[in-house]
Order: sequence, then structure tokens, then C-alpha cells
Amino acid sequence: MSTNHTIKKQASGITRAFTVGIAVILQVATMVFLVSYLRQLSVWVYYVIEMFSVILIFALVNDSESYKQFWVIIVLGLPVFGVFLYFMWGRRRTNSKANRHFREVERKMLDSLQQDKELLTHFQNIHPNKVQISRYLARQGFPLYNNTTVRYYGLGEQMKEALLEDLRKARSYIFMEYFIIKDGIFWHDVYEVLKQKAKEGVEVWLLLDDFGCIIINTSQFREEVRANGITLAEFAPIHKDINRLSFNYRNHQKITVIDGNIGYTGGINLADEYINEIDRFGHWKDTAVRLEGAGVYSLTSFFLEMWQIAEGTEELDYTLYKPTAHIESESMVQPFADGPASNPKNTAESAYTHMINKARDYIYITTPYLVLDQKMADDLCRAAESGVDVRIITPHRYDKWYVYMVTVSNYGNLMKKGVRIFEYEPGFIHAKNVVVDDEIAVCGTINIDYRSFYLHYEDAVLMSKTPAIMEIKQDFLTTLESCKEIKYAEWMHRPLRQRFVQWVLRLFSPLL
Repeated sequence: MSTNHTIKKQASGITRAFTVGIAVILQVATMVFLVSYLRQLSVWVYYVIEMFSVILIFALVNDSESYKQFWVIIVLGLPVFGVFLYFMWGRRRTNSKANRHFREVERKMLDSLQQDKELLTHFQNIHPNKVQISRYLARQGFPLYNNTTVRYYGLGEQMKEALLEDLRKARSYIFMEYFIIKDGIFWHDVYEVLKQKAKEGVEVWLLLDDFGCIIINTSQFREEVRANGITLAEFAPIHKDINRLSFNYRNHQKITVIDGNIGYTGGINLADEYINEIDRFGHWKDTAVRLEGAGVYSLTSFFLEMWQIAEGTEELDYTLYKPTAHIESESMVQPFADGPASNPKNTAESAYTHMINKARDYIYITTPYLVLDQKMADDLCRAAESGVDVRIITPHRYDKWYVYMVTVSNYGNLMKKGVRIFEYEPGFIHAKNVVVDDEIAVCGTINIDYRSFYLHYEDAVLMSKTPAIMEIKQDFLTTLESCKEIKYAEWMHRPLRQRFVQWVLRLFSPLL
């Protein structure tokens, strides 16, 4: 009896296995038939389904590490096109000849920067909860300085007047490096001063990004600038290495150095919208900082590094450009820089992540673009859920509609976890500031997006124990008065078409 029962069970198992096997074979055969049939019957139907498959994969891994996952999906979902796209746009080429050269130049530049260890200890005594951020930057080669004053500008027009005044006082050299220069009042006023200083024998070096300055950077412009005694260099001319799309890696830094003693950086380019002389997207809200003293040496070094890369010159002696004026100040600054040649090391994003994770009371962020990878989004949400007051200001009037769509698509999960989102209604906010707990702040060129973290050369200044921190905080709070807070319920009731467009664009956000 027991033997018969066992035989029946085995027969039943074999029957079920056989049935399942037949069913699987039929399913596979059906899929093969459909694919073949669709290819023969209608090519466009086949590709619609292929595209749907790619979107489905994106949806399934949407919560993963966005940048890497994006390329995995592209290559798997579009095997031929995706491979070509990756090799042109996605591959970081860390071992390319150009990147090896850049890293060698960077290594020598960083070797010229020395950290005062006693100052780091002093920072730890003042800010034991924030010293990890400063230590991290120091470990990457970016020293902390004291004896440096900081002046903060909450508008481009305010910075312009101070910049012109300092340029007129230059005695030895002027270094200027900008992503965008446009013909107009701002550039004209700066150019007139540069020409005059060159006549007086001041060394004037101007480094521009070829893509950002593509309208003004003509052969006539270059000839005229050089004829007026200004030494001009172009970063990554777009016609070079076009087969590798190297023009995708831009110099987004904005630095002015005067005699090694005064340095400017921030979001402000040399174009009239940045000083509200023209109306492009309503009132343009932008910020910058002016350093005077020891900390300027790092900004000088960042400029010389990019100059050497652009010009292909022999090694420069950075020590010739150290500050000569001694400033007594307890303020501390830590300029830092980042770029695609440093990948996979990502100093800028890591510094921001450290600030988010070390915030105890509040963290206030202004950024024109909010294109987050999942890790940073998780960090912001975790901070908010831990009781930290997390507020972010983004533009209401945008310069790039597709990036704005991605920015808005990121609001939901952040707001759901307690992050407060505000949009600047009078116009476009281009400021790139972070302020934390009344203790530290950052102002620079770094947007909260993939381009700044992975594709652009950027710079910023970490500040501590300076009145500028409270000025940045107050500027943020004042700006809030001109903002509209976005509510989660309102965000959830966006039109269906808008939600779909935002979702699709978010999938492709690493390319934007």
C-alpha cells in the first residue's frame, strides 16, 4: 500500500513537472513567434514594445544608484545604440591620456598646498560635530586656512561694484576664469578695467570655457583681447576630440584672483542677466564670496591648474603667487575643487553628503537644479526624519524646462519625509549655497545635479567662524519671503501629462 502510494506521488510529480515544462516551452515559443511576427509585420510596433521594456526596467530600479544604474539599463535595454551612447557620453575615461595628465597636474597643485595641523585641531575644538567635514577635505588635499576675511554678496550687482573696485587696485597680476562671458554692460565694464591695467604693466590672464562662451569667443574677439595686452586661454575647445564628445566636460569654475591677496568665487558669470541689467527669467538671484588673505592661495592654485591644462604649458611655480598681504582674522575658510578627471572620487558630492549627515538643527540649501541621486535624496530624507529643519529653495522661473521638470519630480519623496521645498517666484535663483547650524556654510559654483558632481570642473568655499555665515542664513530667510512653499498635496495633484513627462525625464536625468 505504501509502495503504491509512493509511486502515485512520483507519477503525480512527474506529470506536474512535465506539464510545467510544456507550458514554459509553449510560452517561450509564443514569445519567439510574436517577436518574429512583429518584426515582419510592423517594425514600429516592435520598437514601441522595446522602448516600453526599457522604461519598465527603469521603473523597476528607479530607487537604485541612479547614475550607474542608468547606464546599465541603457546598455542592456538598447544593446547596440546603448553601447555607442555609453562610450560617447557615459564612460568616464579615467585612464585616458588627458585625464592622466590632468591628475598629474592636480597632484602637483595639491602638493603646493600645505595644511596647518594645529588649525585643524583648533577647528575640532570649535566645531567637534563638524570637524569631520574639514578633515575629509584636508585629506583630499584642500587645506583649512585662518587669517582670511570673507565678504558675502547676495546679488550679482553688489559683487560687480566690489569686483571693479578691486580690479582697479591691482598692482601685479589679475587672474580671471569664467564659464560664461557675454557681450554687455558687465563684460564691457570689466574689459575696460582689464585693458587699462594691462597698459599699466599688470599681468592679466583670462581663462574662458569655450562652450560657455561660444557666442562671444570668436577669432575677432580673441585677436582684440590679445592685442590689448591680455593673455587669453580657452578651456576644452569644442572642436577638439569631438569624436569622444569631450566637450561634455566643462570648466564651470568662476574665479577672480587679484595680486594673490583677493579672490572671488560663486555662481556669478560675466553676463548682464547676473546683475539684472537684462530680464531673461525675471529677477536673477545669485551669490558670491570675496576672500582676502591666506585662503586666496587655494583659489589661485585652482586657477593655475586649469590654466596649465588649457594651455598645455610646462609646470608652473605656484609658490610665486602666494598672498603677500597679512590679514589678522579668526575666520576660517577651506576652498575645494572637483572635476571628472577625479572620478570615481567625488569630493564635491561627498562634502555635501557630510554636511547633510552632520546637521543637527537645520540645513538650508539654494540651488537652481535639484537632480539628486538616490543616496543624497536618502540623506536629506533621513535628516528631516531625524528632526533637522531641511529647507531647499529652487527657481519658479526656470532656464531649462527639462531640468526643471526633473527638479519638480524630485519634490515628492523629499516632502513626504519632511523636507520643505520653496520656489523663488520673482525669477530665477542661480545661487549655490548651503548653511548648517549657524556653524558652517558653503558658497561656490556647485549645483545639486549630475553635471556638477560628475561632468563639470567646480569650486566652492567652506566657511567657519565668520560673520558671512549668518549673512548667508539671513539672506536665505529673506529670500523665503519671496518664495512659495510647495505642498505635498499640491504636488500630488499635478496634471497627469506633466507627471508623465517628469517621470520620463527623470529616467534620463543623468544625461541632462
